Amino acid sequence: MIADCVDNRQSRSEVTKQALMRSAEKLIAERGIESVSIRDIVQAAGQKNESALQYHFGSLKGLVMALHTSRDSAVRARRSAHLAQLLDNCPNPSLRDICKVMVAPSFELARAKPDYRRYVKAFGHEITSSEESALKLVTKKGGESAQQTGILLRNKLSHLDEAAYRRRMDGALRYVSAAMVHHARQKNAFRGETGELFFYSLIDGLVGLLNAPESAETMAVVTAINSS
Repeated sequence: MIADCVDNRQSRSEVTKQALMRSAEKLIAERGIESVSIRDIVQAAGQKNESALQYHFGSLKGLVMALHTSRDSAVRARRSAHLAQLLDNCPNPSLRDICKVMVAPSFELARAKPDYRRYVKAFGHEITSSEESALKLVTKKGGESAQQTGILLRNKLSHLDEAAYRRRMDGALRYVSAAMVHHARQKNAFRGETGELFFYSLIDGLVGLLNAPESAETMAVVTAINSS
């Protein structure tokens, strides 16, 4: 009997937490986080007690961190599955195959789940606008599968020295993030032929961005910076 009561409380608590998280995603996607209050989220989640958010998450920042943790976990799981399947089929995959592993997890989640599309609209810009290295951010959040993907990419981009590789990856990750946010705001985003065209065009762009050689102009600027 006591165990049943505990289970019921935990179940109700999880339902409340999910309602708050989904309401926050929806409101932030529509208005931007600066225009959303704790009261707005609590009311949208159908909670009568205005302290519900603080009780479950401590603060709005805590709720956002929980959102990121949940979404990052789903992306990692899909990336791990894609990576395992790819390496089982081809131990030495092409650059395009690796780029698919980079893009497919978030694309598939956005195609399948309306709430994930709202998450992309609400928070996808964070990588694009971050002052911190996008490569560092994604590797930190992406876990082992992101590190494995990074190793595969580094091997395929041996024509770039380490500094050039990091610059190129930073630009590539910001490009993917910006493209996902923009597409998420379109009608019928991620679905049908429009979604397929976006997916494969994004991979095309990513392959081209990563695989291009360093130009003489870029190398001259790098040399000048290093010698100053």
